[in-house]
Amino acid sequence: MTFEKLGLPEPLLCALRDKGYETPSPIQAKAIPVVMQGRDLMAAAQTGTGKTAGFTLPVIADLIDGSKPRPRHPRALVLTPTRELAAQIQANVEAYAKYTRVRSHVVFGGVKINPQIARLAKGVDILIATPGRLLDLHGQGAVSFDELEVLVLDEADRMLDMGFIHDIRRIAKLLPEDRQTLMFSATFSKEIRSLAKDFLHDPASVEVSPPNSTAERVDQWVYPVDKKRKSALLINLVNSNGWDQVLVFTRTKHGANRLSQQLEKAGITSAAIHGNKSQNARTRALEGFKAGKVQALVATDIAARGLDISQLPQVVNFDLPNVPEDYVHRIGRTGRAGAAGQAHSLVSADEADMLAGIERLIRKTLERTEIEGFEPDHAVPEGKAQPQRSGNGQRSGGGQRNGSGQRRGGSGRGGNGRRGNNNRSASGNGRRGASANGNRRGNDVGDADGNRASPGRSKEGRAGHQNNDGNGNRRSSKRNSDSRNAGNGASNQRSGGERRAGGRRRRSGSGNRAATN
Repeated sequence: MTFEKLGLPEPLLCALRDKGYETPSPIQAKAIPVVMQGRDLMAAAQTGTGKTAGFTLPVIADLIDGSKPRPRHPRALVLTPTRELAAQIQANVEAYAKYTRVRSHVVFGGVKINPQIARLAKGVDILIATPGRLLDLHGQGAVSFDELEVLVLDEADRMLDMGFIHDIRRIAKLLPEDRQTLMFSATFSKEIRSLAKDFLHDPASVEVSPPNSTAERVDQWVYPVDKKRKSALLINLVNSNGWDQVLVFTRTKHGANRLSQQLEKAGITSAAIHGNKSQNARTRALEGFKAGKVQALVATDIAARGLDISQLPQVVNFDLPNVPEDYVHRIGRTGRAGAAGQAHSLVSADEADMLAGIERLIRKTLERTEIEGFEPDHAVPEGKAQPQRSGNGQRSGGGQRNGSGQRRGGSGRGGNGRRGNNNRSASGNGRRGASANGNRRGNDVGDADGNRASPGRSKEGRAGHQNNDGNGNRRSSKRNSDSRNAGNGASNQRSGGERRAGGRRRRSGSGNRAATN
């Protein structure tokens, strides 16, 4: 299979050749033809498999021969949960569309809104946006959706986890009903499938890997350690293994800042990114990390979906995530596009339930490996894979200790870089982790504009939290129907009389759209 056989126009093929891409990934090979046919689509593939090109390429192909966009009237809208992911998608669109007249722009919070308003006034074909800033722009009359043809929800499950469901529903009510809708995600939970019923019409479904599976080429280890010694163990692993580039995930923003400072004091260049950091600070930190100027990048889960770093060798879970699915997304930052990667988790006894939830989700028992000098006083319960010692001081992975008591390679790996029993499956139903009352536990994440958006629920199961709007004001998760429906009447009308009652626009065999009931 080649990109030529997918029917992409020559300008896109030229751009792909410039980037050295010849063969589509499995998700691209399955998704692109469906999108070019004009069908709605649900597509699931694990992180790092090329989902972004799976929707950007056919969307650009659809718009390539269209007329110049009117001011403030985008023809395609891509919604993403984080600034980093939005910027990444914009960079990809620009690269793929460089031999076309298709114009794109990205908008998100944390930066001045006036330049974004000015750019939209010039007209864009593809608008990439985070939900909060998009609603701000619409409220100021800076963007209209009357002529929108395609809506893309990227990382839909993450947007749901971050509490954006109400904003997404508000936005959807502003869009034409006869649009094409694409939903891309690393995973599809029951909640996401329920959401798809409201947003998509008779969608095709594409999955190229088992739900919630981890990349096959990512080796995974668990290091039991007391919570108070996690920082020291991380410093030991970085120094003893000579890690030049490591992405470290913490559960909270404060924890990310504190750990970054501890690493700096130990002589490890470090930077932290999370929702409270300004966009400029986040961009500088990420650029420094990619350029090799920052050795350890410490991030909260808000950044887990937006980081695209080629050949990233190491990911460390300093804290396990509250939501098991986030483990999949975190370690998906390494082992991308078929490359090998390593994921290390520092686990204390109070995280045993979280670890068990992760193992049930990925249907694999992760081997516990104690590092000499950091054996925990409070043990982490063993899974089915037992760490074993041989008479010569080796562990089951074959990693040997040197004279100083440190493990060569620091991770107990054998000569082939994998643990012998790393592929053992564990029983479990793969369900999401839940709090004691059966509801999702709130997580310390920020929304795309740096505001707190907790996915926690009240005791009655209703959304009992409050979110901040784009201006820093508190807004209730329970909106009345009047505020949700305000202004929808005009925006659902498409210019030129193209819509038919109850109909959806579809492409005909020649590539043009045809209305069908």
